[in-house]
Amino acid sequence: MQNDNSPRSDALAWVAGSDGPEKSLLNIGYLPLTDSASLIVAATQGFAQPYGLTLTLRRQASWSVLRDRLLSGELDAAQGLYGLIYGIHLGLGSQRTPMAVLMGLSQNGQSINLSADMQQAGVTDAGALLTRAHQNSAKLRLAQTFPTGTHAMWLYYWLAAKGIHPLRDVDSVVVPPSLMVQHLQAGRIDGFCAGEPWGACAIEQDQGFMLASSQSIWPDHPEKVLSTTAAFVEEYPNTARALIMAVLDASRFIDQSDENRRSTAQLISSPDYVDTPVGTLLPRMLGEYDDGNGRVWHDSHPLRFHGEGAVNMPYLSDGMWFMTQFRRWGLLRDDPDYLALASQIQQLDIYRDAASALGIEVPGPMRSSVLTDGVTWNGSDPASYASSFALNAYDPSSLNRKA
Repeated sequence: MQNDNSPRSDALAWVAGSDGPEKSLLNIGYLPLTDSASLIVAATQGFAQPYGLTLTLRRQASWSVLRDRLLSGELDAAQGLYGLIYGIHLGLGSQRTPMAVLMGLSQNGQSINLSADMQQAGVTDAGALLTRAHQNSAKLRLAQTFPTGTHAMWLYYWLAAKGIHPLRDVDSVVVPPSLMVQHLQAGRIDGFCAGEPWGACAIEQDQGFMLASSQSIWPDHPEKVLSTTAAFVEEYPNTARALIMAVLDASRFIDQSDENRRSTAQLISSPDYVDTPVGTLLPRMLGEYDDGNGRVWHDSHPLRFHGEGAVNMPYLSDGMWFMTQFRRWGLLRDDPDYLALASQIQQLDIYRDAASALGIEVPGPMRSSVLTDGVTWNGSDPASYASSFALNAYDPSSLNRKA
């Protein structure tokens, strides 16, 4: 693998003099997931040094461990679940700490998977799962990776869109992504929502199948982010900008060609990083899907790391969406000031400076999307959007559904 993206002279100007990074050696946290690729590439393939940085990768066992080490300062920055960062900022499940989203790291590429036992029982589509959820006295036991994280929100949104109440009909448990397949095999869970390569691993090991991809829930949805504390950005603003530039360069490199994706898959498959065979990682990095239930296709919304800058923009509307789902599912008792909070967390000014210096297009801070239930999200009226769903934490009609 070779870094052919030589930084522009105006980008390198940030490194000089008073604009240089205040802190040059950074500890970067990540989990063994395919969408950690841009951080691994940035740290190991010469993308950080031109900006005056040395990135030391620190693999973490779970999102809760990553959170604690980020808050303690043991990690300077980290791959983060969008909802995890917003949850910390709001004080959900941890001490309330002002947080910062520097940029998006990825879109798409997660999945909802069910066990081989469910498959053998004929529970292979949404209708069969709905019947199972409403007719069986034992609740479905489905795992996600963190209570406020993206996987919990994709799982809840998809279930509710299919008529399954995620809080009443499902026993939702938290499992680190790398342990999902083990939990399936042991019969502890009926299914899970997590990032790759763990969905592909479940299929490869005959432990389950993919029921839905996350991009089928929300095409080009926000996923992982480059995150840190607000205090870090305040103390080291030049470092934050340099870090964004290094990861932007790496992200752009990965998305430039299938050849670059192949070399990236080879790199991250190492036991030092994701520790998964390249043959398991690569197909879904190229958008090639086999759901383990007879369907094979090329996905039009594959895992993306750059997308000409569309992936990396820290859209205000993306951050606001997670807060609407926190409100919908009772994690927030009242509507927050959605726009004000997103404007605090999303580091738009630093991102614009970094992307503009690299000649990367910076789109507007709001975007519009249609999700799987046909509902449009554009950030224009988040409080009304949050209260518009028939299934939510406050829906009295579902309280005694199993009674």
